[in-house]
Amino acid sequence: MTPRFDGRVALVTGGGTGIGAATAARLAREGAHVYVLGRRAAPLEAVASATGAIALPADAADPLQVRAALARIAERHGRLDVVIANAGGFGIGALGDTSDDDWRRACRVNLDTAFVVTREALPMLIERRGAIVVVSSIAGLAAGPDAAGYVTVKHALIGLTRSLARDYGRHGVRSNALCPGWVRTEMADDEMRALMAARGIATLDDAYALATRDVPLGRAASTGEIASVIAFLASDDASAMNGAVVVADGGATIVDVPTLAFADSLPASA
Repeated sequence: MTPRFDGRVALVTGGGTGIGAATAARLAREGAHVYVLGRRAAPLEAVASATGAIALPADAADPLQVRAALARIAERHGRLDVVIANAGGFGIGALGDTSDDDWRRACRVNLDTAFVVTREALPMLIERRGAIVVVSSIAGLAAGPDAAGYVTVKHALIGLTRSLARDYGRHGVRSNALCPGWVRTEMADDEMRALMAARGIATLDDAYALATRDVPLGRAASTGEIASVIAFLASDDASAMNGAVVVADGGATIVDVPTLAFADSLPASA
């Protein structure tokens, strides 16, 4: 079979670590010319070395830097077929504990990055009838504790995706959102360490086990599993999908929370 992205050009923001790095590797394996964009040069170069991607050190929320990065892509390849708006993170704290600076940072890191990159890439994507995948989170569907900034911007990313789909679907550009649950990444490991400290848990594996105790699959996803879903959404296999919100959370968001108290009393076979 011909690789799904043979000869196509893809840009992955937040491409130096976690889901972004795994997505860059997946798209490259399937034949894409991949560019990874992020603020830290060293992780980008590591991904580039491992995958053959091209590193573009830049702030995805800065229009001037993004335009310069896109100009490099246009100069080298003359096209752009796929944008994975994956950059994100930060936004911890209940609303009353969130400073103005923390709020602005959560918006910039998560929402502004996706807005700026997709806006600036639209002319090239329209020309190629390309695809956008916006990486949101199940925090875009429901609220976790003490994460007002993160929850708010992840909800907003779904609205951004739907607006892109509504306005540019007629131009041939498909835009879809992905909402992962727990994924084993460096950022998630940091959250697990906080859980370990709070609960006296000895290992990361035990912390993940506790965090996913009520997830039907009973585990966190790997970055490779999430990259597989992203690759599907960006490929022609998903050619009829536009404005969709795809959840990859092991079943976490289907759980009927008020019945959790009954789960331990059910027979093992139930």
